[in-house]
Amino acid sequence: MKFDIQNMMQQAKKIHEEAEKMKLELANKFVEAESGGGFVTAKMTGTNKLVSIKIAPELVAQNDMAMLEDLIVAAVNKALDKANDLATNELSKVRDMLPNIPGLNLG
Repeated sequence: MKFDIQNMMQQAKKIHEEAEKMKLELANKFVEAESGGGFVTAKMTGTNKLVSIKIAPELVAQNDMAMLEDLIVAAVNKALDKANDLATNELSKVRDMLPNIPGLNLG
C-alpha cells in the first residue's frame, strides 16, 4: 500500500474547510428550552451563545426570586444541552469524513 502524502493533505484541507463551514452554520442555528412549564425560555445558538431569556410576567409578579433564579438556570442548562447535541450531530458529519486509522479514537 502506497502512502500518498499529497492526497492526505488535500483530504485534511477539505475536512478543515468543512469543519469551519459547519461552525459558521452552527452559529446561525438556534435551540430553545423551557423550564417551569414554560415560565422561563432560554434561546441559544449551536455555538453555545445565549441569545435570549424570556420570563413570563406572572412569574415575576410572584416576587419569588429563588424560584426565578432556579428556573433561569434550569432553562439555560437545558438549552446548553440541546446546543451541544446539535453541535455533536452536525460535527459528526465532518468526523465521518476522516479515514479509519486503527488505534485513533476521535469520539
